[in-house]
Amino acid sequence: MEVLQRVLPRAGKVLEVASGTGEHAVYFARYLPHLTWQPTDPDPHARASIAEWASIDPVADGILPPLDLDVRREPWPVDEIDAVVCINMIHITPWPATLALLGGAARRLPSNGVLYLYGPFARGGRHTAPSNAEFDRSLRARDPRWGVRDLDDVVASAASEGLVLHEVIPMPANNLSVVLRRSSPTPASG
Repeated sequence: MEVLQRVLPRAGKVLEVASGTGEHAVYFARYLPHLTWQPTDPDPHARASIAEWASIDPVADGILPPLDLDVRREPWPVDEIDAVVCINMIHITPWPATLALLGGAARRLPSNGVLYLYGPFARGGRHTAPSNAEFDRSLRARDPRWGVRDLDDVVASAASEGLVLHEVIPMPANNLSVVLRRSSPTPASG
């Protein structure tokens, strides 16, 4: 929460990609009341859970109804956003979903807009902890297209979309908060 309070805008709409059950959206809406939270998930059961969580929380009025979003399908059901938050998604989806997330976010974020990623990452081709190496093996056993992503690969792919690494913050349980910002367009020279 402390990282989000610091890096998200002071006002506007935050698109949460892969919201899952909706618990994050409700929690964040409570502590970030200046933001409108747009949860999304491609799973209809997850969207029903999000709606249920929002309906039982008295301070969840900053949460919009959940939208069906698979980042690999264009057009996305939302265009006007000020930030994107994606927690624990890129390691449980195929790599093309990460690329689609980066590209879709870059096309929709304003200049200097934030894409916040949270989860386990390898760094420099190595896992940051034995537990992450074991988690990676477990993920790949379930689906060989899944796995703990190398931060260098994510950052390079983000840069090709105009997203620049702003900050990496170590988090509990060997996870990282990764803050990317959309670069300002370069003025045309003439």
